[in-house]
Order: sequence, then structure tokens, then C-alpha cells
Amino acid sequence: MNPHTRTQSGTRPTDEPPTLDRTTFGHRLRTARKRFGWTLAELAERSGVSITTISRAERGQLALGYENFTALGRALQMDMNAMFAGAGVKPAQLDRPVVTRAGKGVVYRGLSIAYEFLGTAAAGKQMSPIVGTVHARSIHGPEDFVRHSGEEFAYVLSGEIEVHFDNGEVVHLARGDSLYFDSRIGHAYVSVSRQLAKIVGMTTTESGHMRSAREAPASSSAGKVSPEPKSKSKPAVAAKKTARGRAG
Repeated sequence: MNPHTRTQSGTRPTDEPPTLDRTTFGHRLRTARKRFGWTLAELAERSGVSITTISRAERGQLALGYENFTALGRALQMDMNAMFAGAGVKPAQLDRPVVTRAGKGVVYRGLSIAYEFLGTAAAGKQMSPIVGTVHARSIHGPEDFVRHSGEEFAYVLSGEIEVHFDNGEVVHLARGDSLYFDSRIGHAYVSVSRQLAKIVGMTTTESGHMRSAREAPASSSAGKVSPEPKSKSKPAVAAKKTARGRAG
């Protein structure tokens, strides 16, 4: 017993957040795939994630980025909270408030961000809140840009970051700054302060309301009534899915 931490020698202090290591995540991913009786090729076809990426993730050899694990979650028809919930914790319907105590979210280290997932006990929630530590220091190429359906919000708790978009735009954010954007646009976070930046992030799935708003034709002038109804505009083309293992 350590008299200072009140923990057994060699054990993790109780105030450290639970960490979902790559091996455990890989086992959960493989179990979910096997429940459908799918091969790696079948899951790759349904998710848009490459066979190599899925195989390496299942074997605990690769950390998936946000884009890839959400694509796999959709294909496997599962709430991704089941992947990130603590051992023995099964997500339940959101019929009462869900509290995540300080430092008790589940941490998963991606290639550019270490995600602390919050509210993992709530199944089917419309938002995915995280506290993220941005450990990426540079962008190596197009494969570093993440794209996924819905919208995204980031608020800087400490340090400074740059958010790079695949259209060439770069947004610099310092402590207290925030950013809201369409997450179908390729984006990548980089820490530019001496210490690694910490953010609160939130992503949403694309709801029917959001989709309708994007597809609605813009009016030429407010309050003007057209003499004849115009034909409906064609739905916006969804952003092309990517399947690169370096995202997030």
C-alpha cells in the first residue's frame, strides 16, 4: 500500500481516467463484426474503411481516428458508446441525467487527438461530447484531414490550436476561443502552443432537420412571393467518404 496515494503498489491511482487501450478496442470491434458473421472485406465494403485499417485496428496495431470509428459504428448498427464504455458498463437509454465526474471519461488515444469520451453510459444520444488533448504538431498530408457527417464544435480550454481545412483555410484559436463548422469539410487539429492544447469538442449526427436546411433552395429576396411555385432543387451531394487510417 502506498501511504501517499492509498493504492496498492504498482496499481494505477484511482483519480486517473480509465483508458481504452488499442487491444481492448480491437477485441470489441472484432466481436461486433463477428456478431453479423461478416468478413473483413464485407465490413470494409459496408463502412468504406479499408480492409487493412480494420484488420490492424482489430489486432490492436492501429489507433482509429474519429472518421473511421464512426463509419464502422454506422456499418455495425451500434451505438459507439458501447465501444467506449468502461468494462462491464452497458449504455442505457437516456431516461435520466447522465453524470461524468471529473477525469472519469474513457480515454482513447487517436493519431492526432487523445479523446476523453463523456456521457458514455447514454445510448443513442444525438451529441458526442469529448475533452480532447491535441498532440498533433503538424500535418503530413491529405490523409490527416477528417470528414464525417453532421456538425462540429470546439472550445479551447488551454493552449492554442490551429484548425486546418482542406480548402486551404486555417483558423487559429487561443484559450477561450471557439469554432463551429460543417464537419463534412476536411479538417485537422494541430497544437501550436508550447504545451499540448486541450479542447472541449462536440459532434452531432446529421438530423433530418439539418439535411432539409441544407437542401432548401435559397430565396432571392426576403418576403418576395413567387407568382408560380418553383421546382424543387436537387438534394445536395453528400461529401465523398474516405477510408484512411491516419484520420483523427
